[in-house]
Amino acid sequence: MITFIEPNSHAMEEFLAQYPTDTPVVMLNLLKFNDKATYQPGQEAEPCSGFEAFARYAAAVTPMVAAAGGEQLWQGRPAAMLIGPDDKDWHLAILVKYPSARAFTDMVSCAEYQSVSFHRSAALEDSRLIAHRELLD
Repeated sequence: MITFIEPNSHAMEEFLAQYPTDTPVVMLNLLKFNDKATYQPGQEAEPCSGFEAFARYAAAVTPMVAAAGGEQLWQGRPAAMLIGPDDKDWHLAILVKYPSARAFTDMVSCAEYQSVSFHRSAALEDSRLIAHRELLD
């Protein structure tokens, strides 16, 4: 099974090059958690579930999102897969809006974010991060 946890630097560069710089972006996060967080040797963290590790990450990142001009729009637990593969049962979906692609990439590239992102990596079995642009009439 192929999983996706860490961002692809090529995809981030392409996103910045192609996305309009003055346009807000909404990030759809689809998350599947490990039963137990998989912290690497040397990472200072008490053992916990993947969900608890993600809560640690979210608590640290929420002020960073706000400082970047972003806001969480919605989060919820998927209830049923009506169209799509039965094998992809996401545990959590989150929508986060940023004022621009640059605001997002600057935030995830900063040292403060990098210092806490290991909680996200430890938390997740699989994920998707999909950038969306609002349709304008």
